Amino acid sequence: MSAPGHIRQYIHLHFIVVLLGFTAIIGALITLPAPDLVWFRMFFAFLGLWVFLLWRKIPFRIHGRDMLRLFGIGLVVALHWITFFHAVKVSNVSVTLGVFASATLFTSFLEPILQRRRIFWLEVLIGMVTVAGIYIIFQYEFRYIEGILFSLASAFLNGLFAVFNRNISHRHHPTVISFFEMLGGFIFISLFFALSGQLSLSSLSLSGSDLFWLLVLSLVCTSYAFTAIVDIMKVLSAYTVMLAINLEPVYGIIMAYFIFPGAERMSLGFYAGASLIVLAVVSYPYLKRKIRKIPY
Repeated sequence: MSAPGHIRQYIHLHFIVVLLGFTAIIGALITLPAPDLVWFRMFFAFLGLWVFLLWRKIPFRIHGRDMLRLFGIGLVVALHWITFFHAVKVSNVSVTLGVFASATLFTSFLEPILQRRRIFWLEVLIGMVTVAGIYIIFQYEFRYIEGILFSLASAFLNGLFAVFNRNISHRHHPTVISFFEMLGGFIFISLFFALSGQLSLSSLSLSGSDLFWLLVLSLVCTSYAFTAIVDIMKVLSAYTVMLAINLEPVYGIIMAYFIFPGAERMSLGFYAGASLIVLAVVSYPYLKRKIRKIPY
């Protein structure tokens, strides 16, 4: 592709990252509790992916064992989203995104453990910097302790999802994988609601505002964003894509600052801690790439 084509895809990529950063803001705008929000999000998302698969005529029949694996990963995604949106509800967007940036830390440790390889020294160093950033946020924003803990849990689950997904990503089309993960997560939450007696006709009623933001969250920030990233990765490298995605907390915190000026103006200590985490996350792939080029 020509240079202008690369530039268009790069701009498109950052637009997608802005959409990803906007998900936390949408979570704050939707009045539903986190489990209900995620239930609707997964329902609309898998419907959107199903339409996309039919439109592109992509076959989505898979073996039963792989389907069960994807359903299991879908459960991890559901728990990750529930803890993430609960963190937004009990704290705010800035705290949630600032702490959630530590997902790269969890991925860097979970991947070697689950794939039985040695931990790279750079991963330990980046992890220490990330922990320092989280400690600073704890010190200055302790009133948001519940949100910080749930955001950390969400970051851990996101790291777990990334490792599990990577292990099966080469076996099926990416959109097929996402379709079954969304379907699996939706089924698990539905079973939980049914067994706990929380699933009823009244729980299916939505305000016009909640329905609008749920559709934006599910179809634009989930189904569209994912399929767009798949297309972008045909032109741009995985390294470029992941480096941009790591900026999601930055975009989200900036947008939240202007959309919710009263609730999102944090202490200087918070911004120092969040900046440290984001700096570690963004620099990790760059440093890793540079170190691998050094001859020994």
